[in-house]
Order: sequence, then structure tokens, then C-alpha cells
Amino acid sequence: MIGMVLALGAALLVGAETTAPSPRLDGVVDKAAASGLAGVVLVGDQSRIVYSRALSAPGRPHTLGEVWRWASVTKQFTATLVMMEVEAGRLSLDDTLAARLPEFHGSTATSVTIRMLLQHTSGLPNPNATPAGADDMPAFYRRSAVGVGGAGDAIGYCAGPPHAAPGAGFDYNNCDYIVLGAVLERLSGKPFAALLRERIAAPLGLGSLKMAESGAPEPKTVVGLVSADKPEPPFTLATFGPAGAAHGKPEDLMRFDQALLTHRLLTSASTDVLLKGEPKLGYVALGVWSFQAPLNGCKGAVALVERRGEIGGVEVRNLIAPTIGRALVVFADRSDVDFGEIWQGKGLSYELASAAFCDEPAP
Repeated sequence: MIGMVLALGAALLVGAETTAPSPRLDGVVDKAAASGLAGVVLVGDQSRIVYSRALSAPGRPHTLGEVWRWASVTKQFTATLVMMEVEAGRLSLDDTLAARLPEFHGSTATSVTIRMLLQHTSGLPNPNATPAGADDMPAFYRRSAVGVGGAGDAIGYCAGPPHAAPGAGFDYNNCDYIVLGAVLERLSGKPFAALLRERIAAPLGLGSLKMAESGAPEPKTVVGLVSADKPEPPFTLATFGPAGAAHGKPEDLMRFDQALLTHRLLTSASTDVLLKGEPKLGYVALGVWSFQAPLNGCKGAVALVERRGEIGGVEVRNLIAPTIGRALVVFADRSDVDFGEIWQGKGLSYELASAAFCDEPAP
């Protein structure tokens, strides 16, 4: 057990209201902190942040206003931008790469569809398979920030020899979303970072949301640990591109969740498509996982939308309960925090979700 110093985030977040503290949620968070969690926990309903707390560890102080890397939560934004194009009639989920990105010269371009990219069934080369050093960071993510993370990678490395046949099965792969970013850029004629800013960040007032970009200085974000005595490995955040290079404050991620809950970015019908989990693929939807699971204190199984992220020593959990109208955002500064699996009915994620989304459990 790691000794922790708790720092209660009593100050209100900018532009947010809070309700009275939740004794149940506080108890779960206290237990999590004692087991190694340091970072930020937020709970929001459709319009407010109702619970906000920062947890610090010796030598690792945290506040509610810090900038964190959002890692693969970036994929939620990429998928949302894709669905905006689908909703506008400029793109179809069944369009092929050959039709939408002619400069992609991979051998499977005529078979890989937008839907396959969104659900990780494309079979494209996987950056995680590039040689890794002793610290396990693949070489793909160690490159300098010039010419990385965008269209160059999409038509370069990601267009190389495929890993598997298109549609053969699920294989989590950052190339899928790097290529989707290039499709969006070609459709709009704008850089991905500009699309994110113009279509999501600016309309929702997400002032902290930004992308790490090729050739720009490495953004200043919370630095994590792999374990108590092991620092996170070196990497270049921009290399993750539309698959993982977004960063910002936790409150802005919560505001994005609230916009999804209230259909301010997509219609109800488009949101349903975005969040429809596929049982045959482990309930992967478009950029997220959607499934039902029992929670302690809720009647019956609860519909949940989960998106995880991890880069280096930072872990992110973004969880939405659409039928309840609430969201849970967790940032942790150590990658060895054991969140467990909600569907197993135990573990940190299960306990946090139960306290955030359900009434007090029966005695």
C-alpha cells in the first residue's frame, strides 16, 4: 500500500456548480487513494459538475485545474467528428479508404471501410508492434515531433503491409484513428487540430482542449509514473495524432460528456449509432465501448459507455451512464492503478461507478 496525502478539491471548478459532498463517493475515493490513486475524480449530470476532488501523493500534488494528456480518450472526439460528417451526408460508415483517401496506397484500401477503422477491425499495421526498448515504449512513439501523428503517418507507416485481413476480427490499433484523422482532413481541407477546435472545443467552450502537433513544443501536462519507483518512458505526444494526442483539463472532458448526453454535438439518432456496442466485437462501438452491467445500488443492469486512455504513466477513465444522465471522469498519475472491470461486479471502476450513478445500496 502506498502512503497518500489527500487534497480535497473544495474550490468550485470554473463555471461549475456543486452539490453537497457525497459521503458514499468520498468513502470510495478515500479507499482508492489509500490503494494508490492520485489524480482527479469528477462526477457530472447533464448540466453541472456535482462532485470534484483532487488527490495528491507525496511529491505529486494535484489540483482540479491541471492539464492532463487525454490519451485514447482522443478517439471519442475523432469518432464524434466522423459522425458529424456522416450526419451531414458527406461521409458514409461503409465508404472505403480507396474512395475517401486516394493517397492511401495500402493493399487493402478497397476493402477497409470507415466503420472498420472506428471499430478496430481494419487489419492495418499496428504502431504498437514497432520495436520497443527496455521500457516497453514502441519506437513509433519515440520519433521527433516533426512530420508525425498526421496524414504523413496515415499514408506512410499505416499504409504498409497489413497485419490481418479487413474485417477478420478486432485488433486495437492507433493507425485506425490516425487514418480517420487523415480522412477528416481531406474532407474538410483543414488540419485535424483546427476541426477539433472549430467543431467541438469552441462551440462547447472547452478552452483547455488542444492537440499536440507536429513540430510544436511538447505540451506541459501532468507527468505520470509506471510504478512507485519507475518513471514513465520518453515519448512524443504528437506521434499519437487523432488516436491519442488531445490534452486539457478534466472539467473540459466532463463538458464534452455533458454535450453527448444532451445531443448538443450530434442528433439523438447519430448518437445512438455512435454508442451502439457490437457484442461480437466485445461491445466496441465507435470510439468507445457500450455495454450493460449491474451496479451496486442501481435496479437492474445499467447502460454504460466507457472510454479508457493510457500513455506513459497516466491513466484516464471516462464513463457515461446515458439513461441515468451522469458521467464519471477519472485521471490517475500512475499506470499501475488497478481499476478492474466493471462487468465483473468488483474493482475500483465498479465501485466508483456505483457510487457516482446509483442510490445508496440496501443495508
